[in-house]
Amino acid sequence: MSALPGRSALDGELMSRVVTSADRDAFNALAMHYAPRLKAWLMHRGEGDSTSEDIVQDVLAAVWQKAASFDGAKASFSTWVYRMTRNRWIDHKRKHDRLQPTAPSDMIHLVDEPDDSLHAGLEEAEAAQAVRDALATLPPEQKQMLYLAFFEGLSHSAIAERTGIAIGTVKSRIRAPLKKLRTTLEAYRKDVP
Repeated sequence: MSALPGRSALDGELMSRVVTSADRDAFNALAMHYAPRLKAWLMHRGEGDSTSEDIVQDVLAAVWQKAASFDGAKASFSTWVYRMTRNRWIDHKRKHDRLQPTAPSDMIHLVDEPDDSLHAGLEEAEAAQAVRDALATLPPEQKQMLYLAFFEGLSHSAIAERTGIAIGTVKSRIRAPLKKLRTTLEAYRKDVP
């Protein structure tokens, strides 16, 4: 995962304060920004509300406890915290999602359940690669606007204020790439045969 535009320097400064002086305000600023995003990331992957909150709480506790191990030269804070979240999530899945023993009489019903698609994993991987390829073709100013809108959750007016760009330009720089991506990725819609 790459550094989030506009956050890397701020996150680095906040982590430096956490490491050097155990600054709780700096830690709280990081937690307030990243906790809802990490929770949303987990919920998007199918975790429930309370499980997502538990994992995020564990991650934030680890950030505080392992702050000294953060090396901004190796990775941005966002990369570090998302990787930590991913690893905790995988550990949780391994621990809690193991197959439970099934009675032989229930096995008959399980065997007869149809598969959604034998190629679902391949189709998802192809769609994900198509998204990455399509995003790579966008001009930097459009990528920045999409990032600010969808990853930082800023409104159009907040983006205009932060970047100093007219709100109409902000809207067009968001609308145009979304339209292009929609057209490019239309073939990967699940309801298309």
